Amino acid sequence: MNKRRTGRGRPVSSEGGAGDGPTPGRDTRQQMKAKPYRHLVHARPLLVQPIVFLSCSTHERRGILDSHAVHDVLYNIWSQSQERNGWVVGKHVVMPDHVHLFARAGTTATSMARWIGMWKSVSARSIAGLLCIRPPIWQEDYFDRFLRTSESYADKWQYVQLNPVRAGLVSDPAAWPYQGTIQILESVTS
Repeated sequence: MNKRRTGRGRPVSSEGGAGDGPTPGRDTRQQMKAKPYRHLVHARPLLVQPIVFLSCSTHERRGILDSHAVHDVLYNIWSQSQERNGWVVGKHVVMPDHVHLFARAGTTATSMARWIGMWKSVSARSIAGLLCIRPPIWQEDYFDRFLRTSESYADKWQYVQLNPVRAGLVSDPAAWPYQGTIQILESVTS
């Protein structure tokens, strides 16, 4: 019998077959014991989702978000997101025409697109009523980026927190009143 190897390293008989099925006259249990098993690498289960950095802008970049009333609307919606949608919101900055926030999906969270659509919709109705303006309030699209290390979370937060300073709204980032932390998001490092 002439034997050669397949791409997986198992012998193949020239009389036919790839050597995977039972050989006539041989006990299948013996063949299973003799067959070399290949094991997949065991990956650590992803119990904690990565932190996502989100930016959402107002429709036509209207400067309508820099008020305590609007900040309170967004803060209250994001505070309830974990219970209602499975999303935990961490740090955030509300600028006049856009918001930046950090969030993490729980194991039973709705999709990111659905969650963002929900809070935009709910906040749009409230903001339109508060400011006596007509919708739309938000641009349809948004920017998202998954963060991979605690260092990138800290770096990204430092950059975001300086937005009001770069925009000339305050000289000290701590003086910007429309920012905060709803939940502490722990970064997961590998």
